[in-house]
Amino acid sequence: MTEPLRDLGIALALVLVIEGLLYALFPGAMHKLMTLALSQPTGVMRWAGLAAAAAGVALVWVVQHLN
Repeated sequence: MTEPLRDLGIALALVLVIEGLLYALFPGAMHKLMTLALSQPTGVMRWAGLAAAAAGVALVWVVQHLN
């Protein structure tokens, strides 16, 4: 497997680990957050998703340039 695909697999696995831990440790809070998300307009969800994606790209860039 090439290194970029390996890194992508590791990143996706870490997302699952973190999300799984949040649901396991804080099920009530996660339920409330899901309910809140469902009540938001589509535009708000779209902008929140774009902001999260941009923050993720920025974080990857920062981490890679610290080396």
